[in-house]
Amino acid sequence: MQRDAIVVHEDSSFIVYKHFDLKERRVTKVRLNRGSLPYSVQTASAEQRAQIVDIWKRFGFKANLIDQAGKITHLCDMYLDFYPPGGRGSLLESVPPRVSLPLQLDAGGADEFEFFKIAQITIQDSHLSVTLREGKTVEGKFLPPSAQPMEVRILGITDRYDPASQDVFDFSIPLPQLKSITFE
Repeated sequence: MQRDAIVVHEDSSFIVYKHFDLKERRVTKVRLNRGSLPYSVQTASAEQRAQIVDIWKRFGFKANLIDQAGKITHLCDMYLDFYPPGGRGSLLESVPPRVSLPLQLDAGGADEFEFFKIAQITIQDSHLSVTLREGKTVEGKFLPPSAQPMEVRILGITDRYDPASQDVFDFSIPLPQLKSITFE
């Protein structure tokens, strides 16, 4: 049984819904073939959809982002996703979104830091300084998860997110356009 999901498209062959994936700690979209399993759909009211989104916001990663111009954005359900260079075109399907930060460390080697372990990320051009919740700071460059050319973007939900939206986010910015990310 899938609860707290919002149907975004339904026809005679498929149903598409978005829901909070607790394991990934982000909102995802699922396409279900109508003939795959027996199920029933109970459509939620606008008020119920808003309550569902509020639940999603409680469990996703929250952060305050400061862009290069100094504008502050509070983001819920934050995650990284990957686009072709320049952000034009569709998502790079072969590179899944993530809630971790892979780094090529200045001190040598590489590591991947789960968002829940990070207190703050300071960005200066392509250099990242990551302050962990344990107090340690590591520095390096973003380590792309693929050899494909890509643009890493921060995506998430703001307070203006429309629960009726087809999308699972309403905010997107390339990582290099940020000065800092401070996790709650």
